[in-house]
Amino acid sequence: MAQHVLLIEDEPNIAEAISFILTREGLRVSQAAEGQAALALLRTDRPDLVILDHMLPGMSGLEILTSLRTDPETRTLPVMMLTARGRDRAMAEEAGADRFMTKPFSNAEILAEVRAMLGRT
Repeated sequence: MAQHVLLIEDEPNIAEAISFILTREGLRVSQAAEGQAALALLRTDRPDLVILDHMLPGMSGLEILTSLRTDPETRTLPVMMLTARGRDRAMAEEAGADRFMTKPFSNAEILAEVRAMLGRT
């Protein structure tokens, strides 16, 4: 069975691009554009990795990450934070992000990080 990535990103062009490169890599990708939908997906279809945008409508990526880290069921779930603002890195790391990537990023960069986080070489 293909490894599963949950992509939580509200910018349609970015979500489409990331989903395309990860699907081409043989991964199964689910998407959510806001926090409540993402948390619902997490409860019904547990991913192997979460790629989480920092700035989302309704609920920030940091709020989602905090929710994941305080729940025993998702505490160890690998999370890569994405943001357009590099200064958010410290907050993301403090909240428990495993990796951090600043937009814009190259396809090769995100694919390399995802491979590393999923143990693919």
